[in-house]
Amino acid sequence: MRRLRLGMVGGGQGAFIGGVHRIASRIDDRWDLVAGALSSTPEKSLESALELGLDPTRSYGDFREMAKAEAARPDGIDAVSIVTPNHMHADPIIVFLEAGIHVICDKPLCSTPSDAEKIKAAVEASDAMFFLTHNYTGYPLIRQARALIAQGGIGEVRVVQAEYAQGWLAKEIEAEGQKQASWRTDPAKSGAGGAIGDIGTHAFNLIEFVTGQQVTALCADLQSFGSGRTLDDNAHIILKMGDVARGMIWASQVAVGCENGLRLRIYGTKGGLEWAQENPNEMVFTQVDAPKQILTRGGPGLPVGSDNWTRIPPGHPEGYLEGFATLYDDIADVIGSGTTDHCVPGIKEGQRGMWFIDAAARSAQQDGIWVGSRNA
Repeated sequence: MRRLRLGMVGGGQGAFIGGVHRIASRIDDRWDLVAGALSSTPEKSLESALELGLDPTRSYGDFREMAKAEAARPDGIDAVSIVTPNHMHADPIIVFLEAGIHVICDKPLCSTPSDAEKIKAAVEASDAMFFLTHNYTGYPLIRQARALIAQGGIGEVRVVQAEYAQGWLAKEIEAEGQKQASWRTDPAKSGAGGAIGDIGTHAFNLIEFVTGQQVTALCADLQSFGSGRTLDDNAHIILKMGDVARGMIWASQVAVGCENGLRLRIYGTKGGLEWAQENPNEMVFTQVDAPKQILTRGGPGLPVGSDNWTRIPPGHPEGYLEGFATLYDDIADVIGSGTTDHCVPGIKEGQRGMWFIDAAARSAQQDGIWVGSRNA
């Protein structure tokens, strides 16, 4: 099969997540980056395009020009990656979907519930497909945990604990002009969620992805510890999941000493699972009245088909970049075959994430009232 042609909106000089997407798209040799509207001005976009070795005639001054031109080319892009700050997701998503070009968007879906509804309408009206890169869903042991639970390996789910702890915003570095901190702490660019939008959505998404259950209601306590900071930088959120399961999320970006401490613990009637992103190639699996087992990525004791999500032999670590790469690999398969049988998050998961942010913010504003989910 030919490599698919990828375009990118955002991700120019000084950006972080755009580089991650570019690396991930190349890992399995399925994509070529050929076009982009990479920065806020035509001049900056061209500088970024030349650094990346793009044809300067396919460096565009804005995403509308790019969508129109690429849709008209016989060798136009197959898909576009949207890697801008949250408040700049909706317009390019809609424009490229209307142009018939598949869209790959970094999480969260957007910055406001109204934009989320506009995106949903555009997805439903377009023949092109929409994908959301919750990259941790691409980790092999996360997919294996999902399969194990679906096969009844831990029985009925009772308790779910997810935490995502970072410490990089312990100081008010946004006041010093640090680019990544500046837009993430700005409600005009991030929306209603600070830590809950940036990292809490990952924890929330993993809970629903791995358990196969939806959160039906939540109760949130949000804090803004940073001086002058209006968005949350720490959150404690209690979850209801149907009539039985209960859960909790702790998301913090002021936990000094923590780097990327995403952890997931799930306990059922027959057993439990424990996984930590900073050691992603091992998972603890315990059954009632049995000793703990350490399951390894690609190792024995895992569901049939688990080797589909791993590239190299056990003992050779795979992690963050490979998680993204698995999603890009899956997306290439979907575009090539049109199958709907895949694990890549889409508009449904995007809307669930937007509900989570909005519900947590509303709950905290009203002293921790319970907020229910319309879609559960």
